[in-house]
Amino acid sequence: MKKTVCAVIVTYNRKAYLIECLRGIKRQKQNIDAVYLIDNASTDGTPELLLKEGFINDLPQTLNEPTQIVTEMTNFNTGESINFYYVRMSQNTGGAGGFHEGVKRAHSAGYDWLWLMDDDAELYEDALKTIYPFCDESNVSALACSIIGLDGKPVLMHRGYFNLENPFKQIVTPVSESQYGQAKIKIDHASFVGILVNSKAIDKIGYPNAEFFIHYDDLEYCLRLREYGEVFFIPSSRVLHKEGASSANMEKRLLWLRSNRIQFEKYWLTYFGKRNLTWLSNKYCTSKINFWIGLIRHALRTLTGVILFDDNKIRRTRMIVSAYGDGLSGRFDNNRSRTILYGKLK
Repeated sequence: MKKTVCAVIVTYNRKAYLIECLRGIKRQKQNIDAVYLIDNASTDGTPELLLKEGFINDLPQTLNEPTQIVTEMTNFNTGESINFYYVRMSQNTGGAGGFHEGVKRAHSAGYDWLWLMDDDAELYEDALKTIYPFCDESNVSALACSIIGLDGKPVLMHRGYFNLENPFKQIVTPVSESQYGQAKIKIDHASFVGILVNSKAIDKIGYPNAEFFIHYDDLEYCLRLREYGEVFFIPSSRVLHKEGASSANMEKRLLWLRSNRIQFEKYWLTYFGKRNLTWLSNKYCTSKINFWIGLIRHALRTLTGVILFDDNKIRRTRMIVSAYGDGLSGRFDNNRSRTILYGKLK
């Protein structure tokens, strides 16, 4: 019996990459049945470009709730139709919030497999055709394709194995390039760049955690997926990842020391990585001694960098301390970092 596949894409202010991502879906040699595109309230003219390119037939209205527009696309290779659901969010909910919304909607619509990907991912033409046969295997919660960089080489960090004994040191150990010749590899973790999730697993474990906003949401979800069944990496199915996020780093020097630092206006985003990693490590670390040693080292290293190199030292320090504290206590207030750094939000 044929299994239906629905792509779930989250986008925010990367309209050029998004169009290339959608064209990659339309070029699949085996048709993808549907696409849920979650637009996290982009401000770069994303809906206008989608209208111009013919992906939608009307612009969404500004509402307090997410707005959905339903159309169809046509596969360039097979001529088959692809159901297209464009969901315009009323605010930026981060990657985690976007995937939560997309997975919830696609799962509720009854699709058998959901293919999660960022807007800067572009599937190779045979990506689904190559990975699809593995959907028939038993006890599979998710399948993951290879991530290929713009240099044509595999990006190893996106697939790997959990290191829950020393998570602050390195919570995921990447798959080695020498393993790429295998037909399939059992792994623990795959990022939300080309992970194909079994809807039966979603029945049991639910949706990605929207509270994470960004950073480690894919890792947390894979921890739950592993409770349902196996996660397999299929190296011969490939997706090009363009790493479209713009860098907010700048190099600073102090005497002979150099350090890449994050600009103050973007610093609020670092809160989520520290908070979410602390929460995950506190919950899943297999050694409490290693957890506390790792946490203290991680915090001291971060604070030392702020003291030596950064401006707005007091506000940055307050935010960092809050991130670790919130991770320990399980407090998920996604406005907290901006409030600490920049004052009361409008």
